[in-house]
Amino acid sequence: MWLLVLQSFLIIIIIVVILAYIFGYSYLFNGISKTYLKGKLSANIDDGKYFSNNSIPTKIPKPWKESPDYNKTELPKNLVEDLIRSNTASFLVIKNGELVHEQYWKGYHKLSKTNSFSMAKAVTVMLLGKALEEGKIKSIDENFSDFYEEFTHKEFGKSLTLKNLAQMEAGLDWDEDYKNPFLPNAKAYYGRDLMKATFSRKFKEEPGTKFEYQSGSTQLLGFAVKKAVGQSLASYLSEKFWIPLGMEQNAEWSTDENGMEKTYCCIHSNSRDFAKLGQLFLDDGKVDGQQVLNLSFIQQMKTPTQKSEEIYGMGFWVNNDNPIKHYYFLGLQGQYIIMVPEHKMVIVRTGSYNNLPKTDRGRPDQVKFLVNETVQLFS
Repeated sequence: MWLLVLQSFLIIIIIVVILAYIFGYSYLFNGISKTYLKGKLSANIDDGKYFSNNSIPTKIPKPWKESPDYNKTELPKNLVEDLIRSNTASFLVIKNGELVHEQYWKGYHKLSKTNSFSMAKAVTVMLLGKALEEGKIKSIDENFSDFYEEFTHKEFGKSLTLKNLAQMEAGLDWDEDYKNPFLPNAKAYYGRDLMKATFSRKFKEEPGTKFEYQSGSTQLLGFAVKKAVGQSLASYLSEKFWIPLGMEQNAEWSTDENGMEKTYCCIHSNSRDFAKLGQLFLDDGKVDGQQVLNLSFIQQMKTPTQKSEEIYGMGFWVNNDNPIKHYYFLGLQGQYIIMVPEHKMVIVRTGSYNNLPKTDRGRPDQVKFLVNETVQLFS
């Protein structure tokens, strides 16, 4: 009796596995091995070690200068409670180019590398800006099909531009759902082939007509930039930003099995180095007097678009509604690099804030809270 039940169960398992491979869902097994079998319920900030990656080397580290007031200001109770409740790993504040506050929880420390998640989208746009500056890409209005001719055969494919991709106006049939394992994000994250995962998507509307935040858009942008620069995006990021910024550690960028970077996510770095990306924008793209990123492109990145109802630029989320204006890199589960120009301040928060509330016109409530509290505390 039990032998018959066991045989039936094994037959069902074999059938399920075969069907998963036939219908393109074999990535689910990879996802299960990297989450449930590791004691996690979803992607997490420490999962970089489970994926292949390309290194982002640095050369001459330039540690942050610590302010004379470094860690002398105690965080108020309401701020600490919010950070702890949201499962924060790190919280850093840079003021006038100096580190004024640095705090870690749950065993994390200044050398801990965590997953950027979608903060990498803004980094990918930065690489687009550099490629434009160097003439490797002629124009931000260049068609994606100029890089990949197969898109000329798709409905609306001919009219898709790099700018559409950067501004999240691609019109892809891509449901940005992080919980449903059968939707595109899971396939891109756990699958073996990013080109197959993204190039297979159709369009549901004409590019440039509507704002819709989609990881697939930035992944396509990454393919175009990589083809234009003729090298891995991790090495290009190293040469153009990581080394000039004097990052303290090498970082890693997760890839698929073909070595293509997951440009919509997954740069694994420490919070101090994430903060340097923010400082670059406060300094108008300059490092030690050297113009590392073109100022006019920076203005494009942080200028909110009309179609996004003034909340998104190119890679950046923007809040000009708040009395204290700010813009920021944003990643899943509350990864933030926040720039507050008026107060010459960068705020970094990393952690695992599951079910992150986003009622502020699609932006996380916590970002505005952190900005308002931190500016009041350190001004």
